[in-house]
Amino acid sequence: MKKKLATVLLSGMLLLSACASNSNNDAGGTNEEASGGGNAKAGASEVTVWAWDPNFNIKALNIAADLYKKDHPDFKLNIVENAQEDVVQKLNTSLGAGTTKGLPNIVLIEDYRSQSFLQAFPDMFHELTGTFKAEDFAQYKIGPTSVDGKNYGLPFDSGVTGLFVRTDYLEQAGYKVADLQNLTWDDFIEIGKKVKEATGKPMISLDPNDLGIIRIMIQTAGSWYMDKDGKAPYLVGNEALKEAFDVYKRIMEADIVKPHSDWSQFLANFNSGEVASVPTGNWINASIKAEASQSGKWAVVPIPKLASQPDTVNASNLGGSSWYVLNVDGKETAADFLASTFGANVDFYQQLVTDIGAIGTYSPASSGAAYEAADPFYGNQKTIADFAKWTDSIPRVNYGSSTYAIEDVLVVEMQNFLSGKAIDDVLKDAQQQAEAQMQ
Repeated sequence: MKKKLATVLLSGMLLLSACASNSNNDAGGTNEEASGGGNAKAGASEVTVWAWDPNFNIKALNIAADLYKKDHPDFKLNIVENAQEDVVQKLNTSLGAGTTKGLPNIVLIEDYRSQSFLQAFPDMFHELTGTFKAEDFAQYKIGPTSVDGKNYGLPFDSGVTGLFVRTDYLEQAGYKVADLQNLTWDDFIEIGKKVKEATGKPMISLDPNDLGIIRIMIQTAGSWYMDKDGKAPYLVGNEALKEAFDVYKRIMEADIVKPHSDWSQFLANFNSGEVASVPTGNWINASIKAEASQSGKWAVVPIPKLASQPDTVNASNLGGSSWYVLNVDGKETAADFLASTFGANVDFYQQLVTDIGAIGTYSPASSGAAYEAADPFYGNQKTIADFAKWTDSIPRVNYGSSTYAIEDVLVVEMQNFLSGKAIDDVLKDAQQQAEAQMQ
């Protein structure tokens, strides 16, 4: 989950994520100053990248560089590690000023905010159409990375969600993993009540200032905060959002929630055994497995879906990011590096799963041995294969350019709704505020 940002054009709080990092250290290649940017005017065989998270994104880059060097021995990758909010701020500062000085060749951008950059600075991103086969990637990733049918981002990690569950708590309440397939959120609430009654443990941990779970819910129905064109807020008349608000309120009223206010509390709530389930992105896997004493006590089942929406599915997304090449010197080498590794190398994706547990969205890699491996922590469940299967079912939506700006409005209106404000009034007022912010 990521820390919140009001909008990509303003620095602010980001939603916390397993893919986030607060470090500002140079992570590889040369001794570039993280605060000073990369080396956009490097030689044809030298590429600079801005990214965050040394144990995930940056480790993936280093693996990719080692593979690429086998056929390009003179290739050099300079990785400049920044916290995600710093990447956003620096891009905004440089691109807004119309300067390319100090910019990298490649930058990692979260999918929720990629359209903001692509639409605000269309001439600053190098088109990648034809350098990789877009049809080989999960289609829900193509929308955020494209403009007018042209590819500008190469899809990377999947934010595919799952419902991580404590099987021992479920068994005490009379449930087996097989009982938790094809759930609706209504089912989830009823199961949560019985688990709480049998074990005394809340079903879920929630942060009242983070509506990531609302995003999960509405995408199962192929809906978003924006209209299908990603141009205007779509809150009034959004039946999926209306149902998601109702589900959220019923979860709170069912007394099955243990609240948290920051990332560390969130981790502590499930690592200490205080909650029975964690519905979130697959990137939480490493944090759950960090508590080795709970090995064999967890399973992952498909994410619940909204009960009343047409064509809703038990698959959704939370988070995820993709690679972009800036329109600066060295863009051809940068594009070729990405296309040859992240864009086409099945063995590379197998290594990502094995070495760092990173699930990509490159479909041809999903049937390899690494994806089919059983995980003892989850009772020998083939969790990676399951996540890959669910990834292919995630509905494609248009995130637009204002996900976080609209969510700032919805966080306030959610509290009004929980306090008794009518849902139609909540969404009407939220629509007006969102439209005013986007003018």
